Amino acid sequence: MAAPGAPRIDLVDGGVEREVVTGEAVALDVKPASYILRAAGAALDWLIYVLLFVGLVLMIVLTAGGLDDALRRALVTVSLVFALVIAPMTVEFATHGRSVGKFAVGARIVRDDGGATQLRHAFIRALTGVVEIYMTFGGLAALVGLLNGRSKRLGDLIAGTYSQLERVPAIDAVGFAMPPQLAGWAAIADVARLPDRLSRRIAQFLNQAPGMTLTARAGLSAELAGEAGAYVSPLPAVDAETFLAGVAALRRDRDFRALTLEKERLERLAPVLDALPHGFPER
Repeated sequence: MAAPGAPRIDLVDGGVEREVVTGEAVALDVKPASYILRAAGAALDWLIYVLLFVGLVLMIVLTAGGLDDALRRALVTVSLVFALVIAPMTVEFATHGRSVGKFAVGARIVRDDGGATQLRHAFIRALTGVVEIYMTFGGLAALVGLLNGRSKRLGDLIAGTYSQLERVPAIDAVGFAMPPQLAGWAAIADVARLPDRLSRRIAQFLNQAPGMTLTARAGLSAELAGEAGAYVSPLPAVDAETFLAGVAALRRDRDFRALTLEKERLERLAPVLDALPHGFPER
C-alpha cells in the first residue's frame, strides 16, 4: 500500500503511463519521451562523451610524453571515468535533468513523481550508463527500454526516473458553432452533462474530422453519436456528425453560462465574505 501523500501513477492510453496523481490528489497529465526520441538523444550524448574521452587521451599522448607508462595509463583511466561518469553526471545535475541530446529532442529527466532529479539520481544513471550504453553499445538500454511503457533504461529503473517530453505542440483552441439546422432543437433540447472522457473524444473527433477519410469519419461519428444519444432528449433528425457538433456547442454554451452566473454570485458575496462581522471596526 502506498504511503499517505505519496504520488500515484495510473496507466492509461493503452498501458502507457501518462497520469501522475500527487499527494494533494491533483492529476498531472505528462507525456514520456518516445523510444525513438530517447534513442536519438542517447546517441548524441554518446557521441559527445566518446569524443570528449578521445580528446582527453590525445591531449595526454601529446603533452605527457616524458611520463612513464604507468602514469599515462592512470591518466587515461581518470580520463575515462571523467568522460563517461563524472561529466554526464555533472551536466545532468547542473541542468536539472537535461543534456545536449535531451535538449535536442526536447526531453528532460525527472523523478517518477514528476519532481526534479537530485545528484544521486544523476550519479546512478551515469554509473549504470557505463554498462548499458558504453560497454554494450546501447544494446542493454535498448532492450530494457522496449519492455516498459515509459521507455526507461536500466539506470532509470534503479534511480526511479524517466524521460519526460517537454517540447510538445501547442493545442489550438477550436470553437464549434451551433449548426443552423439545429437552432430550433437547441432551444428545447435537454442535454445532460457528458462524461469527461466522452466529451474529450467528441472534441477530438470534431477537431480531426476534416483530415479523416470518409469511411473512418462516418464510422467514428456514428459510434460517438450512439454513446452521446443516451444523454440527449429529444434526438434531432440529422446526421451523426452534425448531431455531435450541436451537442458540443450546446454543452459549451450552457457550461459557460453556468460558470458566468457562479462568478457573478461570488462577486456579489465578496463584500460580505471579506467584511468583518457585525460592523467590527477596521484597524
